[in-house]
Amino acid sequence: MAAPPYDHFKKLLVLGDSGVGKTSLLLRFSDIPIGTDLSVKTIEMDNEWVKLQICDTNSQERLFKKITRACYEAADGILLVYDVTNESSFLHVRDWIRKNIHSSSNNVKKVLVGNKADMDDESKRAVSRARGQTLADVCDIMFLETSAKTNKNVEDVFFALASCT
Repeated sequence: MAAPPYDHFKKLLVLGDSGVGKTSLLLRFSDIPIGTDLSVKTIEMDNEWVKLQICDTNSQERLFKKITRACYEAADGILLVYDVTNESSFLHVRDWIRKNIHSSSNNVKKVLVGNKADMDDESKRAVSRARGQTLADVCDIMFLETSAKTNKNVEDVFFALASCT
């Protein structure tokens, strides 16, 4: 049996409210959609190949608050995405983190992602970068702002999760 064309395999989960840009981030990063909810991309990190299987919860929005422990514990990394122009999306992610951060495995790397950070007009922002960073600091998780529109930090988010051991 031939060895797989990768050294490591990681399952990533993308969570967040409808309309925050989860699918847009995934489409910007991944080049092989396997359906509406699953994408695959193989990347090179530290001279090794890492195959990422990324699950987009887009079609499962109604389940966002009810994601089972088994579902997110099966993941090697979780992107928690909110829209910087939408306060309620930030509050929903904050609530999910507070309710679930301690029950998931310590080995599951989590990244808080403030998406749509391409807004040049600060008056359209509902969530400041400082608020996102504060939440991430309190929960001891990584924080990045991204823009699927401009590709700002999109690769950085996925590479950060891929580096989890």
